[in-house]
Amino acid sequence: MRHDLRWQGVRGQHKDRVLFVQRKVNMTSGINLWPLIGVAVIIAGFVLRFNPMLVVITTAIVTAFAAGFPIDKILAAIGTGFIKTRNLPLIILLPLAVIGLLERHGLRQHAQSWISRIQSATAGRLLLIYLGARQLTAAIGLTSLGGHPQMVRPLLAPMVEGTAEVRYGKLPDAVRNKLRAYCAATDNVGLFFGEDLFVAFGAIVLMTTFLHEAGIDVEPMRMAMWGIPTAICAFVIHAWRLQRLDKMLTRELALAPHAGNAASATAKGV
Repeated sequence: MRHDLRWQGVRGQHKDRVLFVQRKVNMTSGINLWPLIGVAVIIAGFVLRFNPMLVVITTAIVTAFAAGFPIDKILAAIGTGFIKTRNLPLIILLPLAVIGLLERHGLRQHAQSWISRIQSATAGRLLLIYLGARQLTAAIGLTSLGGHPQMVRPLLAPMVEGTAEVRYGKLPDAVRNKLRAYCAATDNVGLFFGEDLFVAFGAIVLMTTFLHEAGIDVEPMRMAMWGIPTAICAFVIHAWRLQRLDKMLTRELALAPHAGNAASATAKGV
């Protein structure tokens, strides 16, 4: 009898496993995986460097067709999205037009000439000051004060290039591009690790809501406070990289004229 009960228990477990596998197969077979082709379309579009707007629109249309949406529903969704965001181009294009007008009247040249008057300024020190300012302003929610189109390209990059040209003369194209990359990276680091300290930042609200739904009650203020150690570490690490940038510029550019003079003297002696 004990053997029969054990055999019935084994059969029951086997039956439960079979039912579980069948449910998973039915769930998998019931899911339409064709809309995932949109991921391949957007990857291919960005790899081939097509227009990002065309890539996004094409991906949306391909994904909708793969999901079985009718053409009228696709057009209605595109039209609804356009109506909801029709004021967004004005918000983006108006500042760009103002910045372009200022650049046409010599904004970059004035910024470059002004910073060149400060003899103690270096590229690393200037970027370090901008990093602290960017991080502090992002921490209080002022994320629009900086950015690549409105701050890095017209102001920060010319000022950094001007400080380097005062110390080392005309810059090679490779060094100039590296300085511009450091300007963009400094803005990214300051914004990314500074905005996490703002209580009303979208990521903090999203994490708080997710944890609340999982049964974990966390206050947004506490989550923002725990972002302070990460922001400090990011500031210290990037400050160290900026210090290495100054040393690299001194090593590559300050010693280059001496090497050229020594080579010319050797050639004359020969």
